[in-house]
Amino acid sequence: MAKSKKDKSQVEEKNVKVTEESTLYYFYSVGCGFCKKAEPIVDEFNKSGKYPEILKLDLAEPDNKGLKDELSKKYNKQCGTPWFIDGKTGNQICGFRDKETVEKWLNGEDIPAPPRPKSQPPKLPYHGASKKEINEWKDLYEKWVKENEHLPNLQEADTILERPRPKSDPPRPPAPNSTDKQYDDWAKEYDTWAEENKHLPNLQSSSQILPRLKGQNQPQPNVGANLNADQEARLKRLEQKMDKLIKHLGVK
Repeated sequence: MAKSKKDKSQVEEKNVKVTEESTLYYFYSVGCGFCKKAEPIVDEFNKSGKYPEILKLDLAEPDNKGLKDELSKKYNKQCGTPWFIDGKTGNQICGFRDKETVEKWLNGEDIPAPPRPKSQPPKLPYHGASKKEINEWKDLYEKWVKENEHLPNLQEADTILERPRPKSDPPRPPAPNSTDKQYDDWAKEYDTWAEENKHLPNLQSSSQILPRLKGQNQPQPNVGANLNADQEARLKRLEQKMDKLIKHLGVK
């Protein structure tokens, strides 16, 4: 029994040390497609134990957003989500990058921002557009390609046109705090649009989309309203440390 208690103390010491030294933050937002792609990469590195833990911070929580704002101001960096940043050095990854790039960041390497377009590409013509409209788009697209030759993997116009295209734009999602009637009206409008565009792959029904929309538009509880951003971050690290300790000890 004495040995077991000693082992537990050593485990606690080890976990406290690792958690306190970790200044690796991963800011994400619910509904962010690129965050969903980044999440498994973060989890894989955290499970490996090879690096200090990457702390996952949901921007729906006000104090996490406060910490993000503080780091942005401190290091003069602006980024949406996903955002990886070392709070100690300011070394960052803005946006989704592959596993190899995230590992370079974990090793302290500077990660240059990916090349960005000088302007938005011209909007694709709708499915069923006239030959004149398609040729006009091709001309605009070729001009855009010449202006953005620094971008990798630019595709030919004909390759892009071979993909399925909508016949019209989908209806805009309801605004936050919309009423049930407004959600229902949007669902009817969306289903009509989906029926007209059933040639598009992987279209979801309004019944699949509405729960996510309503969840995103729900006001978030102001957890930790009396804590500043640094205190909230420490509290989250402590909670994560306790979770790891409980799992390690096999407590259910």
